[in-house]
Amino acid sequence: MYSKLKKSRRLKWALYFLIGVAALALIFFGSIYFGMWGKIPSSEELARLEQSKATQVLASKGELIGKFYIFDRQPIKHEDLPEHLIEALVATEDVRFFEHDGIDNRSLLRVFFKSILLQDESSGGGSTITLQLAKNIYGRKDFGAFGIVINKVQEAIIAKRLEGIYNKEEIVTLYFNTVPFSDNTYGIESASMKFFNKHTRNLSLVEAAVLVGMLKASHSYNPRIFPERSRLRRDVVLMQMAKYGYLSREEALEAKKADLVLDYKNYSNNKGVAQYFREQVRKDVSKILDTLKNKNGQEYNIYRDGLIVHTTLDFKMQKLAEEALREHMEQLQEQHEISYGKNAPWISNGKLLEDAVKRTGAYKNLLKEGRTHKQILQELRKTRPTELFDYSGSITKNISVIDSVAHYLKFLNAGLLALQPETGAVNAWVGGVDFRYFKYDHVSMSKRQVGSTFKPIVYTAALESGMEPCTYFSAEEVTYDNGWTPSNSSAEDDSHMNYNLKHALSRSMNTIAVKVLMETGIGNVLSEARKMGITSKLPEVPSIALGTAALSIEELAGAYTSYVNNGRPSRPYYITRIEDGDGNLLAEFKPQVSPTPAFSENTREVMLDFMQATVNEGTATRLRSIYGLQNDIAGKTGTTQNNKDGWFVGITPNLLAVTWVGSDDHRIGFRNTRIGQGANSALPIFGKLMQKMQRDSYFRNITTASFDPVSPQVAEMLDCEAKKRDGFFKRLFSGSGKDEDKASEEKKENKGFFKRLFGKKDND
Repeated sequence: MYSKLKKSRRLKWALYFLIGVAALALIFFGSIYFGMWGKIPSSEELARLEQSKATQVLASKGELIGKFYIFDRQPIKHEDLPEHLIEALVATEDVRFFEHDGIDNRSLLRVFFKSILLQDESSGGGSTITLQLAKNIYGRKDFGAFGIVINKVQEAIIAKRLEGIYNKEEIVTLYFNTVPFSDNTYGIESASMKFFNKHTRNLSLVEAAVLVGMLKASHSYNPRIFPERSRLRRDVVLMQMAKYGYLSREEALEAKKADLVLDYKNYSNNKGVAQYFREQVRKDVSKILDTLKNKNGQEYNIYRDGLIVHTTLDFKMQKLAEEALREHMEQLQEQHEISYGKNAPWISNGKLLEDAVKRTGAYKNLLKEGRTHKQILQELRKTRPTELFDYSGSITKNISVIDSVAHYLKFLNAGLLALQPETGAVNAWVGGVDFRYFKYDHVSMSKRQVGSTFKPIVYTAALESGMEPCTYFSAEEVTYDNGWTPSNSSAEDDSHMNYNLKHALSRSMNTIAVKVLMETGIGNVLSEARKMGITSKLPEVPSIALGTAALSIEELAGAYTSYVNNGRPSRPYYITRIEDGDGNLLAEFKPQVSPTPAFSENTREVMLDFMQATVNEGTATRLRSIYGLQNDIAGKTGTTQNNKDGWFVGITPNLLAVTWVGSDDHRIGFRNTRIGQGANSALPIFGKLMQKMQRDSYFRNITTASFDPVSPQVAEMLDCEAKKRDGFFKRLFSGSGKDEDKASEEKKENKGFFKRLFGKKDND
């Protein structure tokens, strides 16, 4: 009797214990369900799921050139998912996906008994696609020791609600749009574009298996980092598909023979095509979005709202432009360093280096901490492993901040802008040699003296003021009221010879350019510049004829478009429209072309003829002799005082390009004119670009286009000898001969201050 009573009490306490455990479990579940551990989204909230989506930047023909995102995500629709992709996912992650209601009880029981009780790690997991979707969308929080249980329960509740709102097709689509892949990539479309450079709908069976295989452990099975590991995981996916009847065994074995081939495209702002252009687009779009509101009255977010930005950029031309610039700059950099040797200013000029060090963020931060100059320099001399730019590839050296500054001081930089002159639509934009190391954009941010590329504006103003193309000017040097005496450096520039405007411009003769300016009037020249779209403040001094004005590449390019656009300058533009993720138009932009010509048609024809002569027989003949270009090209070279800047403007009927080369530190110029003149420093970038374009029939409308012949009236205006010699008496009384040559040399030596202030060293 006693034993029965004792047994009864045990059963009773056991029952109480079980009821207590069940009650605690129920209370614990209730606390999770009712949000005591964090709010669980309601069915209504789940019904209007919105995820952060990447904004896409597209080239003119729809090519993806970049994204702006917090998480790289590009949602797509169910019809864009290949059947074999869905089958690979189901076979690998959730074979009963189409049978359960979000929670697979059979899998959970298997996991409980085999994994927990029998310690069998081969049992797999009990997570379903819907449970993983819940985790993908809302993530997991750290709840300490109870974390895994709380997160699992929350996900189960969300999964049940998702299954009650969405059908299986919608759930698998949501899953593929939110699942994380390697390299900060979210969603199948972004992963497909990044790893295979193709849209999801075009994924092959093997490629789909690679991406699905990555889901088990995105880093461990990253095909970029661990190709062999990824391939083995891919094969597991293929065999799972065979195991569950989605493939025959023969099909799976055949697919396993395929090599792992990636076409990796990183859309980080620091990598990929058109980095400088994308950064400029980001700035512009951010400003535009500040003026727009969505349907809820909120501002759009460039990193979150999945917008689509359409641009004018020509994807093929952009790639060729980047190649051309880098190829030339690598060669020019070598010439630059060799020319200076051990006397390079970045080595021998301590003041220059010290000033550059003071401009660094490291120096400024230490200064804010109250360190003295001496203490800061001592700190900045400490060495550490540092990644450095080099044309042969990035290198890592154990150097100090000061060493790093010296390293970057030696580098030349460059900019290129190519656009359609009729509309101003930008086709190529290269802001520097490498965006990772040189963030400063030399297309839009930099203003440099433009040298002789300003001369066509002077000559245009002269023609508009009534000067005839066959007006002759002496090449003789003249000293102006301010003591400045511009000179020519070419041995062919005979001071006793008179040259017409065409010869003087095509040879870029400084003495004549200033005389043309003075006869035309500085005010008239500045007025013409404004008509041609120049908005920067221009100095009202004679030296402006030689390009002492500082302009951006964009501004100069816009002015030159007038020569091939009926005299009407077009402003460079590159964003055509912005859409939301559903293709609804948010903003649209049209070409900005001046409604009135900046000059007459006769002037336009004459100036274009002058600049064609520059290429055919003047300072830009390298395009013919070295680069073998035979198509119709007009152009103008430019070099600034002390060889600080090299310029070239290349003009074809359907494309205009401006290139600039120089050092970011204005105190460092080229060692000599042979290297630094625009014909050697900037022109080759255009020459190489045109060479590359000529090899591709895609660019035939540019490379085979011809300028219209000049009208009979203009042909008659141009019909005169290029030069004529001074008469006997003028030469006699001007003191020709050896004494004059000696006097001329003495005058040149005494130019001193004024030449340095206003002058130019060569005819470019």
